[in-house]
Amino acid sequence: MNQVTRVTTNRIAVVFDFDETLTPRDSFEVLLESCGFDLEEFKSTRVQALVDEGWEKYLARAYALIQASRQREEKITRDKLAKVGQSIQLYKETDKLFERLQQRIHSISEEIELEFYLISGGFVDIPRNTPLAKDFKRMWGCELHYDEAGAVDFISRQMTHTEKTRYLYYLSKGIKESDNEKDLISNYASLSQSDLYIPLKQVVYVGDGASDVPCFDAVQNYGGMSIGIYPEGSSAKDWEYMESISQTQRLSNLVSAGFEEESELLQSLYLCVECIAKQIQLQQLREKGK
Repeated sequence: MNQVTRVTTNRIAVVFDFDETLTPRDSFEVLLESCGFDLEEFKSTRVQALVDEGWEKYLARAYALIQASRQREEKITRDKLAKVGQSIQLYKETDKLFERLQQRIHSISEEIELEFYLISGGFVDIPRNTPLAKDFKRMWGCELHYDEAGAVDFISRQMTHTEKTRYLYYLSKGIKESDNEKDLISNYASLSQSDLYIPLKQVVYVGDGASDVPCFDAVQNYGGMSIGIYPEGSSAKDWEYMESISQTQRLSNLVSAGFEEESELLQSLYLCVECIAKQIQLQQLREKGK
């Protein structure tokens, strides 16, 4: 079957980072503050000290947190992370974001499905406990293991910058939890467009910084769309990660954070999903005529 006559999936995925994308804060810093740590002291003496020794940043964060928990009487627990998730500040109108995007897609076609995913470099137990969690089909991030008392005692999954791209392929291929997410060879195996759950050309990726650059690259390379976010009150020219973006990683748009109805970010998301939806319709029209 040639490319023109391949059966086109009618699904679109919008994938979000979490820290400084859906929330204005770094959730790790919010967790530290909620535990009573001095933020700058913890980062410099516990985390940065490990990074200077060659540790990967996210492993250093997890190890430092676990060690700190073991050294204090009040342990850092699963419930503590859940409470942070329940109370963490989210950007304005994120509670309306997903329904607005669904309505925009349905105005084009009732047959096109829109799914939402989250891929975070932070501890995923925090966003799992936000009001937004119900809207995501899957949420991936750093996983912590907890002992019998519920205290953190090890990291069970890391999420480095490049590791994030692995989960883009997982969602593209429709790999389920029951499949144990398979191995990397299976994950990156070449599949035809007709075998993909959601081709990456039908993915919109939204993120704020350096950890998202590999995902920007992967999505753009396969014909998808990516949106970079800079903090409210800042400007595109001041975005500190601009130099990390090469010509092959160029963004569909770079916009200020915030999901209000008239925001450039929401308008950009509307245009991205509309564009992909109409491409799907066009491809299905061509297939119908064959």
